[in-house]
Amino acid sequence: MASLFIPGLELSRRFYEEAVRPIIGDLPHTAARIGTGSEVLGFDTARSADHEWGPRLQVFLRGHDAARHALDLVKALSLKLPKTFHGYPTHFAPTGNEHIRHMEATDGPVFHRVDVTTLDTWLRCHLGFDPREGTTTRDWLATPTQTLAEITAGAVFHDPAGELTAVRSRLTWYPEPVWRYVLACQWQRISQEEAFVGRCGEVGDELGSAVVAARLVRDLMRLSLLMHRRYPPYGKWLGSAFARLPFAATVIPVLTGVLAATTWRAREDHLAAAYSAVAGLHNRLGLTEPLDPGTRPYHDRPFRVLHAERFGQALVAGIGDAGLRDLPLTGAIDQFADNTDLLGDRAATRALTTARFA
Repeated sequence: MASLFIPGLELSRRFYEEAVRPIIGDLPHTAARIGTGSEVLGFDTARSADHEWGPRLQVFLRGHDAARHALDLVKALSLKLPKTFHGYPTHFAPTGNEHIRHMEATDGPVFHRVDVTTLDTWLRCHLGFDPREGTTTRDWLATPTQTLAEITAGAVFHDPAGELTAVRSRLTWYPEPVWRYVLACQWQRISQEEAFVGRCGEVGDELGSAVVAARLVRDLMRLSLLMHRRYPPYGKWLGSAFARLPFAATVIPVLTGVLAATTWRAREDHLAAAYSAVAGLHNRLGLTEPLDPGTRPYHDRPFRVLHAERFGQALVAGIGDAGLRDLPLTGAIDQFADNTDLLGDRAATRALTTARFA
């Protein structure tokens, strides 16, 4: 094992240039490291090397070339790739817990992780649609933000025809009407629970109050990322992605205070500061007329809230697409569903999104 950790994207770039490309030769192709994996989002560390991490990439062939050469190329790579690369094994094998671990390959071919396929096959498998044929509102809403992040992050090593680069450019961010809708739905989520921190506490349920507050913190973090035009990753990397926002430096102590509070009134105080900060960020976007970022009582009850639905309503009012404007404020797939297995199933997310808005 290498003594000095090399970030996965850099390792894969070197692997392509020094080991894979010479084997491919003159065969037209695109090469990239996108899709799943902590290194794609730039969050990998030495700990990541214990499974599904190492010298790996995608090689996309043209359709007719794939039919003729893909199997031969996979075999050639297995036979010609080095057993290790910059100190890291290139051989991957399943472990007992279904993870894939890179291991020393002393004899026989290398079980490598160079995925040889076509771009259209990979896009339909990973996305569920091909953006080169257009991207509908359903496509946007049925695709988890983690998946959109995985395709638009990572790195492209070789793309002479520019096809993959063009796809990534089309998916860089939501069209403005869809962005407005997704933001509105995130504000709606906050509005539905912001009064419960105090209500739970009032009846002596500090645990329930803390659970609600933690959910609100998560929603505020995702909302902040969306307002910065960054796709929120899944739970493991949400805090890491949020911490990279320039906005986060002043808000992280407040959100940490919410989670550390032992009384509902202290939680409410910290949340009020967080609400106002995120509301101010909304006003700086200029998507709506400025809205009062201050908190106020929840109707005639003594709980301080933002009445976050005000922001959602203002955003929806500015959506020019009547079909999108009239959708229920349940949002994109990972705003109303968070089961990991579901979000990893493209057919399921697309079917569920279609059924939700039928």
